Amino acid sequence: MRCPYCHSIGSRVLDSRPAHEGKSIRRRRQCESCGRRFTTFEMLEKKPLIVIKKDGGREEFNRDKLLRGLIRACEKRSVPMERLEELVDDVERSLREQNNTEVPTREIGEHIMERLVDVDEVAYVRFASVYRQFRDINVFVKELEELLNRSHNARDGEKGKSTEE
Repeated sequence: MRCPYCHSIGSRVLDSRPAHEGKSIRRRRQCESCGRRFTTFEMLEKKPLIVIKKDGGREEFNRDKLLRGLIRACEKRSVPMERLEELVDDVERSLREQNNTEVPTREIGEHIMERLVDVDEVAYVRFASVYRQFRDINVFVKELEELLNRSHNARDGEKGKSTEE
C-alpha cells in the first residue's frame, strides 16, 4: 500500500476491524518510511451487473433507481422503508447468484413483482401498471382478477388449515 504522504510502498497494519456492517475491512496503517499513519478500506469487488433495457440499450444495474420505483409504488401506503430496501437487496442478490452479467429489465420486474405482491397488494398493482404498461382497462382488470384469485386461494388455504388443526 502506497503512503499518501511520502508515496513509499512499505507500510504495516496496526489494526484491522470490520466496517460498513461487515461489508468491508478498515485497516489502520503506518508508513515504514515516514512513520505517518493512515486508514484504508478493503471491500469485495462485485462484478458489474448490466441491465438490458426494452429498447436494447444497456446500463449498469442501479439499485437506487429500483428503490425509487418501489417508493413511488408504495406512496401513501404503510410499507416501511427497511422492507423496501430488503426487497431490493433480495432481488439484487438473486440476480447476482444467477451468474449472468447481463439481465433484461423484464426479469428484474418479474422478480420485484413476485416479492411485492406479498408486501402490499396496492403497491403491487401500481408497480405492475407502470412495469407492464397496461394498454387498456381490460388488461388491468385481468391483472386485478388474478390478484383477487390469489388472495382468495391464500385465504381459503388458511381456512382449511384452521379447520384441520
